[in-house]
Amino acid sequence: MAMAALAKVFGSGKKGEAPSPQVAIQKLRETEEMLTKKTDFLEKKIQTEQALAKKHGMKNKRAALMALKRKKRLEKQLGQIDGTLSTIEFQREALENAQTNTEVLKNMSFAAKAMKAAHQHLDVDDIHDMMDDITEQNEIADEISNVLAQPIGFAGEIDDDDLLAELEEMEQEELEEGLLEVGEPTHVISDDPLDLPEVPTAAPRTKKVVQEEDDDLRELAAWAS
Repeated sequence: MAMAALAKVFGSGKKGEAPSPQVAIQKLRETEEMLTKKTDFLEKKIQTEQALAKKHGMKNKRAALMALKRKKRLEKQLGQIDGTLSTIEFQREALENAQTNTEVLKNMSFAAKAMKAAHQHLDVDDIHDMMDDITEQNEIADEISNVLAQPIGFAGEIDDDDLLAELEEMEQEELEEGLLEVGEPTHVISDDPLDLPEVPTAAPRTKKVVQEEDDDLRELAAWAS
């Protein structure tokens, strides 16, 4: 039964072009479906023969025994079909895995060719040389920046600590001077009631006087010209 099913799937064994994995998988699935239907039919027949044997029982031993014999033959066929289904299922899974592996390898080969094409103009030694040049230039740039940041001339001789000390000394002196000015009186109050501030004796210049002086200056300038 199993060999007949396989022969139906793959042919009579004559040499020819091998089927594709997709076709073989489809054929195996069709065979599985056919054998599954056969299994369902046999299971129903076995139940029928068993029920018939129970019906006749000891009343009709001959009919009961014949039903049991048919039941045994059907069970044997059912076992063979189950074994065939297991073999076909195993083979179908193997083909599916082989097809998957084939697609994976095909895509990996395609990616390898693309990577090779991308790297064909690149040389590993050239890349190492380029990275060494970049590292060297970065080191040179850092050294130049450090040199430019160093003070030169008079600025290099000045110590920041000395400047801070001088600044603190100046602030201290300014603070002391401020305290002395606050302690001294700004003016002396006299006990003599006649010692009053002097009153200005000159009369304030009015706007009219200022205007007349300006007119006189203009006349003088006109006469001189």
